Amino acid sequence: MRSIYDFIVEPLGERYDNTVKVGEVDLITNTSIESWKHVNKYARVLETPVGIHTPIKKGDTIVVHQNVFRTFYDMKGQKKNSRSFLEDNKFLCAVDQIYLYKTHGPWKALGDRCFVAPIVNTDDFSLDKTEALVGILKIDNSSLNELKMSTGDIIGFTPNSEWEFVVDNQLMYCMRTKDIVIKYEHKQNQKEYNRSWASSC
Repeated sequence: MRSIYDFIVEPLGERYDNTVKVGEVDLITNTSIESWKHVNKYARVLETPVGIHTPIKKGDTIVVHQNVFRTFYDMKGQKKNSRSFLEDNKFLCAVDQIYLYKTHGPWKALGDRCFVAPIVNTDDFSLDKTEALVGILKIDNSSLNELKMSTGDIIGFTPNSEWEFVVDNQLMYCMRTKDIVIKYEHKQNQKEYNRSWASSC
């Protein structure tokens, strides 16, 4: 069975990622299905669409939008699956709901998506742990490469353009190419910021 325009995927693990391993103990960090931050975003591709050609292949691991595997309560208080639910543990996923993919090697961004790691704020008079609107480009794309930007560059981005993801235990911001507005040539040796809980996920 193949869809014309959507990928058919299954979650890697459970639909919600709400436990953290602390030593030998699994700690439950969330018990509410409403929290989008605790929805599992890792999936395995079961089938690719017939009508859309992408570099993603059957069996690839992908990072998807939080609403793909999400459940919610309707107006009557009944638990419902997202509109992406197909059957059993299978879900439909549109191409614009996929941010990263990999077969065996490193993660690759799909389309104009890219991922940026926040950097530690070195201002002693600020309470913010990360520097605002500045980060290290961690996963680039071809359109950024054409603009002479690549992985490891210190970049600046527009306000409210970043969406938090934890990818391979690393806190990163997902954004589009158009959200990156500057490449800092003079900034060197910036330290990446990663919350302590991110490395436990």
